[in-house]
Amino acid sequence: MLARGDRMDILHSPMGLSRMPQDVLHTPQTINVVPQALMQQQNVKSLDEALRNVPGITASVGEGEGGMAGDQFLIRGFQAQNDIYEDGLRDFGVYTRDSFDYDHVSVIKGPSSEVFGNGTTGGAINITTKVAHLGDSYSGSFSGGSADYYRGTFDINKQINDTTAVRIAGMGNENNEVGRDDVYSHRWGIAPSIAFGLGKRTTFTLEYLHQSDNRIPDYGVPVITRPGATVGEPATAYGINRNNWYGTTYDQDDSSVDMLTGRLKFDLNPHITLYDDLRGGMYSRYFSASQEGCGTTCEDAYFSGDDADALVDRRGPKGGPQPYQQNDWSVQNVFSGVANFNTGPLRHQMIGGVDVEHVYDRRTNYAYNFNGQNGTREDETSLVSPSSVQPGLLLGGVGQYAYDLTNISGAGQKLYKTGDATDVGVFFSEQMWIIPSFSIRGGVRWDNWNSHYSATEGATSSATRLGQQQNTVNPTVSLMYTPDKTTMIYFNWAESTTPLGLYVTNSSEPLSSTSQNYSPERSRLYELGVKRDMFNGRLGLTASIFRLEKDNSLLTDPTTGSVTSSSDQQRNQGVELSASGEILRNWNVIATYAYYDPKTTSSLTKADIGKQIAFAPRNSATFWSTYSIAPHTPWNVTFGGGLTWRDRAWLNAANTAYVPHTMEWDAVISHNIGKHWRFALNGYNLANRLNYSNLFSGRATPSTGRAFLGNLSLTY
Repeated sequence: MLARGDRMDILHSPMGLSRMPQDVLHTPQTINVVPQALMQQQNVKSLDEALRNVPGITASVGEGEGGMAGDQFLIRGFQAQNDIYEDGLRDFGVYTRDSFDYDHVSVIKGPSSEVFGNGTTGGAINITTKVAHLGDSYSGSFSGGSADYYRGTFDINKQINDTTAVRIAGMGNENNEVGRDDVYSHRWGIAPSIAFGLGKRTTFTLEYLHQSDNRIPDYGVPVITRPGATVGEPATAYGINRNNWYGTTYDQDDSSVDMLTGRLKFDLNPHITLYDDLRGGMYSRYFSASQEGCGTTCEDAYFSGDDADALVDRRGPKGGPQPYQQNDWSVQNVFSGVANFNTGPLRHQMIGGVDVEHVYDRRTNYAYNFNGQNGTREDETSLVSPSSVQPGLLLGGVGQYAYDLTNISGAGQKLYKTGDATDVGVFFSEQMWIIPSFSIRGGVRWDNWNSHYSATEGATSSATRLGQQQNTVNPTVSLMYTPDKTTMIYFNWAESTTPLGLYVTNSSEPLSSTSQNYSPERSRLYELGVKRDMFNGRLGLTASIFRLEKDNSLLTDPTTGSVTSSSDQQRNQGVELSASGEILRNWNVIATYAYYDPKTTSSLTKADIGKQIAFAPRNSATFWSTYSIAPHTPWNVTFGGGLTWRDRAWLNAANTAYVPHTMEWDAVISHNIGKHWRFALNGYNLANRLNYSNLFSGRATPSTGRAFLGNLSLTY
């Protein structure tokens, strides 16, 4: 249970990376933090579950040829699939991230290319991991509950000598999904770390992460439109069973992730600190998923009562989705320095460095063979009563069905798809205090982004080889007024750039013969905010208003996955509020609210002008509160709960399909047994409401139904 509110006051949370050395209170940008205390109370088990506490984030899986799963998030309505970081280094992997190794999660809203490099239109997600520290600690937990859910974790830290410690965290998890047929996840992970020189001028930390996951991808239910209507909704809104899963026995998402990270910190003198962070990652993944669609014939049959002819096509567009084996590797090194000094009455903080990264992606395509026995189509199943067993549907080996290979728009039918990208970035910023209570910060980053893509050895004789090179400059300027240690009022202007070839590992086709010459997307942020620490650091309040603009939008066809350039301009503006910490003794709360006005302001498709941006709800809010009774007695109890609410969200630019609002009530009750044991019972979606989690252009995945999870934990 919580002893002090400051464990919930996010304003004291460090950003966890050298390029942003201040805490949340003194960083001039909207930042949402999911602290360790909140994750423990909610029994959070994945990055997706942690981010449900952050307004303005929606989860989505990439569409188009091949499809993509793993963690695919949007922030303020803009793609952030390549904007996930661990301790300030980019995580290129396409997988579902377990939270067993998380200390806390931060979401830095708005363009941050000056800090992170290209991308970050809507923001960046930074995970601060558990690492070795001085002192001994031991903890473990076991959870079990609805849908055959079983989970065990451990976290052991041991101090070896005065300056060295080792830590190891581990996890095993097996579960089905409440409210979804045939969907499951079986995963395990381990994360050891060792730190040298703790408390000394030179500190070196070495971390390793391995996670294996075998799961069934869930592309949800199709969106359908009633005859005569102009707006579609998920089929479950019209009586289709929320449990229906439209995949086949071949569907699988089997991933393996290995990352090794070394972090060096050296205090050169009292004024200058140097950092060098290096990470190498290897990612292996076999992916096969059905992308169901219910066209006009299917819709007409269902609404006319002809269930037998209401057939879902689950192959998606022609030539896809096809299974593939993906093997990636990446390396990134960030060298940086932070200097704090005075020149006369002026105080300065300068940050500069070099960021070099390279990522490689190789995919081997497989193919289905459709026998067409007795005039049937193996790619169809019933909308009302789907079956995952499809007689006549065969999965071929590499090259067995060469002419059935995935048709890559602009590249032809190929066996192998290979992509790579190299980014070299140089960054510099200075914050100068004109007077002790007022400072100006200016920064700039230059990047050279060089990406390549090839499609080889397929049905056509010629290979396709493409490339793109972009030089980008991203500035930022911030004004900060801090009348005392508890308050900051700020204005922030920042820009970001997203080259087309940025998403090498998690897009179906990074480049095409026409798109390789496209200019990158450009985004700008204008934000005014205030942060206030109250009650001697027990409660933190934030408020901000912002305007986010994106030009030269790149459009992805949800059916084919092909990318086209446009002069479209999009804008999202709004207000974000948060409160976190201890209201009264033993009563803790963390609450957020966001109001957005997201619109397409200019488009080649005139009808889309003024329409709401897809996947960006107008209103969203989260609330979580707990109260502890007699916390230091044998009869102690902590109880609480909260609400996650999201306004309806449109699924396309034309605003012709949407999912209704989400409202989920969760609760927890826990009891400490002595000083070391804790028992907790969590309830999720207590009203058993039909909500939707992952959103697509033509589908939506129903969220978990009512579920209960018991947890027994031990801490020394």
